[in-house]
Amino acid sequence: MALPRFGLGTFRLTGQTVIDSVSTGLELGYRAIDTAQIYGNEAEIGQAIADSGIPRDQLYLTTKVWIDHHAPDKLAASLEESLVKLRTDRVDLALIHWPAPGHVVPLEKTMEALAKAKASGLTRAIGVSNFNIEQTSRAIGVVGEGTLATNQIELSPYLQNRKLVAFLASRGIPVTSYMTLAYGKVLKDPVLETIARKYEATVAQVALAWALRSGYAVIPSSTRRENLASNLLAQDLELTHEDMAAIAMLERHGREVNPEGLAPVWDD
Repeated sequence: MALPRFGLGTFRLTGQTVIDSVSTGLELGYRAIDTAQIYGNEAEIGQAIADSGIPRDQLYLTTKVWIDHHAPDKLAASLEESLVKLRTDRVDLALIHWPAPGHVVPLEKTMEALAKAKASGLTRAIGVSNFNIEQTSRAIGVVGEGTLATNQIELSPYLQNRKLVAFLASRGIPVTSYMTLAYGKVLKDPVLETIARKYEATVAQVALAWALRSGYAVIPSSTRRENLASNLLAQDLELTHEDMAAIAMLERHGREVNPEGLAPVWDD
């Protein structure tokens, strides 16, 4: 199954909140769910999926391996634990969550372990998250061309990451955009508001449509039913070249997520 263009993010959602969000999302038609070991919500997501009654083969589940599990003797075991929580026999996509430069486990060893996890059937596809150009190149060197299903990176109208995006395109690696609304900061942008008014759309829809038109997959999250439903409509919003050019001018390198010790030296 190819990487879905539109999924449901679950970052910072826990307990009953994430159960409600995923349950509502599935009811509305979401079929791709993105989580991570460090989010602490895999078990609740597994419960929401089980309660939904939707057949497993109609869903696309992504989780991300935390840095504590980068070692070859820990990675597969951590994924097996994730599968138990998610109530499934495999995920569709497993990502290395952060490269953690300077970490005691070399990136190459971690990627070898991830490839072995795929070979053993724990995941259907593998990829990376928050890797810069140099780290992505090293990952390709281990797992081979055409193997990485995505590099999931922060992207928004305020952070367009052009060097990394161009590199990923040159290597045929799909991009997943997270934090597409920049923690809500783009929602009051006058340029985006003007475009939204033109189409009688929301600013969130415009930002998501920008990412989709750019060729990225998106994984927005929400705890409100109306926003979950509204976000899906971004798939039907067709921005013009003029709209895209106007949004291109909003680049301000406004990175929202840059944890010390986990993040690489960024290319932009």
